[in-house]
Amino acid sequence: MLGLPKPLHPLISLVDNTKMVLDRSYLKSSFLFNFYKISYKKTLKGVIGYGQGYYDFDEGGMVFTAPNQLISIIGDDTEYKGYSLLMHPDFIRNYPLGKNIKSYGFFSYEANEALHLSDKERTIILGVLDSIEQELNGTIDDFSQDLMISYIEVLLNYGNRFYKRQFITRKAVNHDLLAQMEEVLESYFEQEEPLKNGLITVDYLAQHLNVSPRYLSDMLRSLTGQNAQQHIHEKLIEKAKEYLSTSQLSVAEVAYQLGFEHPQSFSKVFKKKTNVTPLEFRASFN
Repeated sequence: MLGLPKPLHPLISLVDNTKMVLDRSYLKSSFLFNFYKISYKKTLKGVIGYGQGYYDFDEGGMVFTAPNQLISIIGDDTEYKGYSLLMHPDFIRNYPLGKNIKSYGFFSYEANEALHLSDKERTIILGVLDSIEQELNGTIDDFSQDLMISYIEVLLNYGNRFYKRQFITRKAVNHDLLAQMEEVLESYFEQEEPLKNGLITVDYLAQHLNVSPRYLSDMLRSLTGQNAQQHIHEKLIEKAKEYLSTSQLSVAEVAYQLGFEHPQSFSKVFKKKTNVTPLEFRASFN
């Protein structure tokens, strides 16, 4: 469909994107692949819906996609300069990476949460991809798969390192996101949404902040040391203390006001976070 030659290996292929011949009449606007896709894009112009607040690096970027994730192409001016590593899950199934690959959270990020590379980082990534290409173009032997999987692990570990850097260098943007999150949380309680929709969730937060749940948690952890769920629990306890100390609501009513379906669940969470029961906390104000 893309006008590419047959792969050199049945389960893994490194594609030079500039060699793709696209006929939009045959191409759907979205795809579901059954393999891992690690792409380096030389430019960010028009690439599958990129669009964070600003780019602090302009030496290209990377997108990591897991099997059965939806990929969408937006616009007709998409540029295809870069490389794509395509890998079937069977290629790593009998290796530790087959299980460990799920620990690389960036496979759950959206396209607009891509990894933006500095010039130095780009050189490193392209060096690893070049090593994989040389191994694919060489004679396949008993060591080929071991070596290629080692290079893939190096690629993923650099992805972890560079994403950590990205969270640090984008602190201004991320602090804005943190402030917006506080507004979403506060609004949820002010509008009495818990009574209608129950406990606020990470998915709800992420949706209203236009980021993926995994990216939100990773970003928060880099800024505050806590993930999104922990931030929600902190807000719940903060609001619970407010209700218990300034209102005549019963403990059960406070629980429902916060979105808990069962008061016992609220009491259990409250004591776990504060080391006292809701009634003991209220008594301390009398």
